[in-house]
Amino acid sequence: MALAVNIDELVNGQVIEWERLEFKQGWNPEDVLHTMCAFANDINNWGGGYIIVGIAEKNGRPVLPPVGLNPNQLDRIQGELTELSHRIELPYMPVIHPYVFQGKHILVLYCPAGDVRPYSAPESLSAGKQSRFHYIRSGSRSIRAQGENLRRLQELTARIPFDDRLYPNGELHDLDLGLIRSFLGEIKSELFDESVSMPFSELCRLMNIARGPDEHLRPVNAGLLFFFEGTGTVLFKGMD
Repeated sequence: MALAVNIDELVNGQVIEWERLEFKQGWNPEDVLHTMCAFANDINNWGGGYIIVGIAEKNGRPVLPPVGLNPNQLDRIQGELTELSHRIELPYMPVIHPYVFQGKHILVLYCPAGDVRPYSAPESLSAGKQSRFHYIRSGSRSIRAQGENLRRLQELTARIPFDDRLYPNGELHDLDLGLIRSFLGEIKSELFDESVSMPFSELCRLMNIARGPDEHLRPVNAGLLFFFEGTGTVLFKGMD
């Protein structure tokens, strides 16, 4: 499935801050694992981040034209990503989408902030028992959380940002498909065309504006702030 971003603008840092982007020339599962963990922890409440595999980086910026990935690698990498997600505690799975960018195959991983922070990952993928660490973003790099940063991260378990919270009395139909499709059209997302035939619940999950089990999928506050067709001040009256 496509992501709710324009790939050209994403790669060039026009819609996402550089700190939320990590470029990988090739497939390095250990580095990707640590970065997935760091974006899931989202210590700065950025809303997660993106890992772009197939584009080299220099000083945190993309080196273009892209190196690209061999098309035969794509299925294998996506299979390995499923295995990597279970190395994170608790299991965490990014949204994955392959693209052809400037004539080369690349893979984009959208890693939203996790619901059960803090997350940890093994230091290494080598065989045997490995030490686990909490990883966070520092600038455009993923590092171990230590000292004050570790304390801040642990505090997140008791403090979820307002935008990321589920709206307690919300229903999926409170999100307006017309407003969502208008937004996707404005940003030239490939998800705009797919949204015509895609189940509405799946669209909302991909955009990270609704969460929960299939039988009780509910909108998050950020989704309602953007895509509720009504008066936001009335909707959120009395909420902090």
